[in-house]
Parts: sequence; structure tokens; C-alpha cells
Amino acid sequence: MSLASGAGPRWLLFSFGMGLVSGSKCPDNCQCQAQEVICTGRQLTEYPRNVPLDTRRLYLNNNKLADLPAMPLGLLSDLVYLDCQNNRIREVMDYTFIGVFKLIYLDLSSNNLTSISPFSFSVLSNLVQLSIANNPRLLSLHKYTFANTSSLRHLDLRNTGLQTLDYEAFHHLAVLQTLHLSGNPWKCNCSFLDFAIYLIVSHLDHPDDQNATCVKPTELQGWPISQVGNPLRYMCLTHLDRRDYIFLLLIGFCIFAAGTVAAWLTGVCAVLYQNARRKSSEDEADDEAGHKVEVGRRIFQTSVTSSHTAFPHLI
Repeated sequence: MSLASGAGPRWLLFSFGMGLVSGSKCPDNCQCQAQEVICTGRQLTEYPRNVPLDTRRLYLNNNKLADLPAMPLGLLSDLVYLDCQNNRIREVMDYTFIGVFKLIYLDLSSNNLTSISPFSFSVLSNLVQLSIANNPRLLSLHKYTFANTSSLRHLDLRNTGLQTLDYEAFHHLAVLQTLHLSGNPWKCNCSFLDFAIYLIVSHLDHPDDQNATCVKPTELQGWPISQVGNPLRYMCLTHLDRRDYIFLLLIGFCIFAAGTVAAWLTGVCAVLYQNARRKSSEDEADDEAGHKVEVGRRIFQTSVTSSHTAFPHLI
């Protein structure tokens, strides 16, 4: 009896300790089952507390979250599925996903994203599917945004404020299969050329190809961005517009002016050199003539002296 009564408290204490270690509590207003935490549509304004540490699937969609705290999220080292769509998240920092390196699915669509730090996804080498669609205030992506997401196969960039993309941002996405790009105000100018050519040679699947069109310039307005590679190559590499002619005219004028100034300076230097040389020649001639006169004078004086010596005066 005493053994049973002693084992009970020890068992409860052990269970409580294991609960603290594994984080077996379920957040308030959420549902937890089989390593899955569902907090969908709970009007949450902060990241939920007491999320079990062994959670593998976490649903935070349809809430009012303004950010994702790196510390509590990083404790979920087994997390593979994270749904944060339809919240109010404004930015993603470099350290946001520092601990969830096993993550395979990440949905950040329909938020208020204005910026994504260059190395936000750098630890997510196992990430397969990423959606940052429906973030109209997201105007640009850094070329290192997807630098280490080498397993990424499905990327959704629909309905953002993106106007152009750097080709180098996709340099390491060797297994990328599906790319959604519709609903963006694409500016198909010369800086877009490399990415347009990438879309041609990469043979990616574009399910929304006909809706991913250029907004500018006017001559390419309405063109699918997957088909503007060749027109852009002509416009940017072979075709000259008015600005190009103006630039060439200015360059030509500068070269002409520089050549004229150089020729004038060369002429001035040549004239100065010739004048100096002529003066030098004249000085040498004068010196030579003076020397000859002096020699003649000395010879004459010598002759006179000799004549006086040869015929002495008679007394």
C-alpha cells in the first residue's frame, strides 16, 4: 500500500516534468492533436504561448499577428509546416526562422509585408514550398533572399508590388519547378532583361503565365513577361533610341573637343620648341662669329707685334 501510494506522486511528478520538457500544453483557444496545433481564426494579436515543443504543423492563419517572434518559434525544432497567411505581419528579419531548419512549407501570403531581410530564409535549406503572395506593399526582393533555399520547388509571388526581379536571386534554385508571378506591376525595361531570359531558358512551369504581364514600357504593355526576352534583347542590345543618339552626340562632341584641345596644345608646344631651337642656333652663330673676330684680332695683333720686332727703329 505504501509502495503504491509512494509510486503515485513520483509518477505524477515524472509526467509533469516530461510535460515541461516536451511542452505538452496546448495554447489557449487553440486545438492540439498529434503534433498539430491549430489556432486558425482566433483573433490572436500575439504569438500563442505554450505551443508544444514537438509540434510539427502549426496553423496561425486568419489572425491579427503583427510579427513572428524568433525566440519561441525557434524552439520548435521539429516544425515542418507553418501557415501564417492572412495576418498583419509587416517584415521578416534575418533571425526569424533561425531555429526551424526542418521547415518544408511556409505560407506568408496575405499579410502587410513591406520588407524581407536578405538572409531571412537562409537557414531553410529544406524548404520546398514558399508563398509570399498578396503582399502589395512588398516592392522588392534582395538578390540573396533565396540564397540557401536549394530545395525550393514551388514559389508564389502573385499580387505583390514587385516591379522587377534580379536574376541572381534565382541562381541557386536548381530544382525550382513552379513559379507564380501574376498580378504584379512588372516594369519590363533593360534591367528586367536578364530575368526575362532566365524565364525562357529555365523551362519553369508558369500556371498564371497569361496574367503575368508587363505594365511598362508602353510598347510592351500587356505582353506576358515570359515572352519579352527577345523584344527586350533587341531594344536593349541592338536598338538605339533618342537617348542613345543624344548620348553618342555628347560623346562625339567631347571627343572632338578633347582632340581639338590636344592638337592646339601640341601646336603650341611645337612652336615654342622651334622658337627655342632657333634662338639657340642664333646664339651659337653669334658666339661662333664673335670667336672668329677675336681670333682674327689676336692674329692681327700678333702680326703687328712681329713686324715691330723685325724692323727696329734707327737712332
